Amino acid sequence: MDFTLLIIIIVLALIFDYINGFHDAANSIATIVATKVLTPFQAVLWAAVFNFAAYFISKYWIGEFKIGNTIAKSVDENFITLEVILAGLIAAIVWNLVTWKLGIPSSSSHTLLGGFMGAALAHAGALSAVINGETVDVINYAKVIPTFLFIFCAPLVGMIMAYLITILILNICRKANPHKADKWFKKLQLVSSALFSLGHGGNDAQKVMGIIGAAVICYKMKLGDAVYMAAESKERFKLFVDDDFWWWVPLASFVVIAMGTMSGGWKIVKTMGSKITKVTPLEGVAAETAGAATLYITEHLGVPVSTTHTITGSIIGVGITKRVSAVRWGVTISLLWAWILTIPVSAAIAGIMYYLLKIFI
Repeated sequence: MDFTLLIIIIVLALIFDYINGFHDAANSIATIVATKVLTPFQAVLWAAVFNFAAYFISKYWIGEFKIGNTIAKSVDENFITLEVILAGLIAAIVWNLVTWKLGIPSSSSHTLLGGFMGAALAHAGALSAVINGETVDVINYAKVIPTFLFIFCAPLVGMIMAYLITILILNICRKANPHKADKWFKKLQLVSSALFSLGHGGNDAQKVMGIIGAAVICYKMKLGDAVYMAAESKERFKLFVDDDFWWWVPLASFVVIAMGTMSGGWKIVKTMGSKITKVTPLEGVAAETAGAATLYITEHLGVPVSTTHTITGSIIGVGITKRVSAVRWGVTISLLWAWILTIPVSAAIAGIMYYLLKIFI
């Protein structure tokens, strides 16, 4: 039964990875489509190639998968079971599909984290503990708090960086011929979009790796695997990554997210590319460059941030350089509410799913 559950989790994790790809495709292609540098199909193909290329950077240049490890360790391993992971995944898929259907660019990262934590809390009997005035120490706050704080920090950093980059470019190019400059910035958007897609692939594919890794570790521990049992908790994810049997999981995670990106997410493209503020090629370069830089910094720190939050903040940053009123703040506030609600809603769905699963499993 445990092996069957493990296979179901891996399949669902890759389905989530695919959904993440088309849900978040808008993040790296919205501005490049809005400025008509590429057609929608060309843009998703371009983004997908660099989503996959991020695998080689993470494995051979960075040399490790820090974000995957953060996701895998977000919950105390004593409260991780295959049922917990399955419930969390189902919740994450449900919330991602709902927000995609509504055209809301929510965070796949926080959806996954919320689902994982909600199911673990349900497994630990957190609800009854609260009613009885007890506490249950389930969450690994050292991993979760930085991720939660970056719900607000990532868009803020993206906004400030995009604002400064836009001002810098405007000053450097103030005497340039507008028509020639526009043509150059359309070409540069190909580079900045590729950089952001690398960051998207490197950040988001690892989250699925983290969930699969947690499931494999849980399965190995239940089997009483001597190698995993002897290893320290912090070393077990590395054992999973280096395991010759599971070598294909990192590769599959990057391939599937690239395939999802190729499917596009046109409702969210519309929100990101035009509803927040009107974007020119120059501003597209600034927004994507700022977003990419933010993703690379957080990946180096091992903090799983939202590519959605990051690029939204960057687009707001370039909008502010024109005037504050150039940003449609009504749309932005709606997005902020979606971001804040993602973790608790995903956690609640996961908790319900966990109780339902326990009836049938």
